[in-house]
Amino acid sequence: MSYVVLSYWDIALAAVLVLVNGAISLAFRLGIERRLALAALRMCVQLGVVGFVLKFVFAQGSWAWTLGVGLAMVLLAGREIMARQDTRMAGGWTYGLGTASLMIAATTVLLFALAALVQPDPWYAPRYALPLFGMILGNSMTGIALGLDTLTTSARRERAAIEARISLGHSRREAMRAPLAAALRTGLMPIINAMAASGIVSLPGMMTGQILAGVDPLEAVKYQLMIMFVIAGSTAGSVLLAVVGGLWRLTDERHRLRLDRLAR
Repeated sequence: MSYVVLSYWDIALAAVLVLVNGAISLAFRLGIERRLALAALRMCVQLGVVGFVLKFVFAQGSWAWTLGVGLAMVLLAGREIMARQDTRMAGGWTYGLGTASLMIAATTVLLFALAALVQPDPWYAPRYALPLFGMILGNSMTGIALGLDTLTTSARRERAAIEARISLGHSRREAMRAPLAAALRTGLMPIINAMAASGIVSLPGMMTGQILAGVDPLEAVKYQLMIMFVIAGSTAGSVLLAVVGGLWRLTDERHRLRLDRLAR
């Protein structure tokens, strides 16, 4: 099994292609060239740091290091969820809901994947656990961010209709049925689109990486199918937890809509 080793010059040469994006921004006066440059720089720094950290953690082979890095990933993912909201819940509830939902759903699905599917030895082997956790977290994070943002935006936009239903005797769950359904649908759409396009429109990242590393294409397909199903399960669970938690936060036990719990 062999793979092509890239030099730093190869990476620099590939980075020149980012200039195309900058040229488009300048030509059409989009004003995003600075953000593009900062995003590219941030990506390089973050991936470089992650590479050194993972190399160290892999060498240790310790459950404590694996747990510590996984916890840090969840906490940072929660911050990203909060940053992607147009309307946040007051008092840190957006961060709390996002982080807790990820912690419960993504960790449960990861443990299932490690114990029942991949079965590494030891079961917490960081070489398997952390890359899998990263893929699960990334997709679940996107789903939660979209779901919560849709829920808060819909609740504010449809305030009159929601309060009208409540005044007619509907429970908060019944009154919020439409925003809840819209939030769940939006949160699950990215993974549905990803599964629908896999293999025909695009070759997913994990499968491509394994093929480039010399793995038999059929074996790479098996791993990719497993990953997509695992991600779908984690995304569904985490989005459901976050959105239902958001619904209960935006209402109270007296079945009132509480938009005052949104940050101004």
